[in-house]
Amino acid sequence: MIILTLCYSAMITLKELAKQLNVSVSTVSKALHDAKDISEGTKKRIKEAAQLYNYRPNKTALALKVNKTNTIGVIIPDILNPFFAQVLHGIEDYATEHNYDTIVCVSHDQLKKEAQSLDLLMQGRVDGFILSLSSESLAQDDFLHIDQIALNKKGLVLFDRTTDQVDCDKVVIDDKKSVYDATRILISKGKTKIAFVSNIEDLNLGQLRKEGYENALSDHGIEVNYSLSLNLTGSSNPHGLIKAFLSMQEIDGVISADNTSSLMFKSILKSERPDTNSEIPLIGFSDEKNSLLSYPRIDYIDQNAMKIGSKAAELLINRLESKDLTSKSITFEMPTEIHLY
Repeated sequence: MIILTLCYSAMITLKELAKQLNVSVSTVSKALHDAKDISEGTKKRIKEAAQLYNYRPNKTALALKVNKTNTIGVIIPDILNPFFAQVLHGIEDYATEHNYDTIVCVSHDQLKKEAQSLDLLMQGRVDGFILSLSSESLAQDDFLHIDQIALNKKGLVLFDRTTDQVDCDKVVIDDKKSVYDATRILISKGKTKIAFVSNIEDLNLGQLRKEGYENALSDHGIEVNYSLSLNLTGSSNPHGLIKAFLSMQEIDGVISADNTSSLMFKSILKSERPDTNSEIPLIGFSDEKNSLLSYPRIDYIDQNAMKIGSKAAELLINRLESKDLTSKSITFEMPTEIHLY
């Protein structure tokens, strides 16, 4: 009885399990993997014994044997950002469905941290990577650390924050067009003094979104008034900047380049101009859940973050399963949706 209790509490190896059952190691392995050349009765007996003796496959040993871990390394800039959290959700769902595990690291928008995370995951023998580049990597135009992924013959998919300097599969949205369309909606409502507020002016996608706003104004005969653009990027007092902006500028509509500035601007607008708040529509990047955090609800551009994550995982796993890491890269453009309330 004492011996059985010890067996229950301790994990045994495949070899030890085979010895207990008086069969070969290969028979045990085949039975646990439902091989067709093993009888159902033998499979049942071996699986019951594996459960009884608390047998678990040694994933590290298996990975060394087949040179495959079925694990994806994910590096994102900010785990607290709702967009990245939802992308991660999409990655996890797709990966789990296709029998892959994920290991997640956060770069905190630092080049050094991103490189360290990549190196750590590489040592952990992941099969491939899904990344959204840090703002420092993009600002410094430094992607040398990314090169080691290809050198080590690992798969790579970039999403959202990408660069043309890295040849790999990518999942993006049309940042310029999405903001162009949102601005055009406000213009169609007779708005001509449309403000643009951004907390991501240091990113290329932030610049593309600003271009979309300016192009929409120009294409509809409205002169671009640069004093109506408010840059909150890196500010230690964004609330103060927004209050000062509202005290100096007359506006009748707002386009926001990101979720953070959308919520801040809408909240302060309601406080500073309660009489005109409902008359000044704001369209920003967000999702249904976060649009509920303000009243009236924020009209928003939905990037379909979970779908971006799912597509990124799909592209990577397809590469890994086909073992084709050298064919022409794919850039998938995820459609966006504008939700108005």
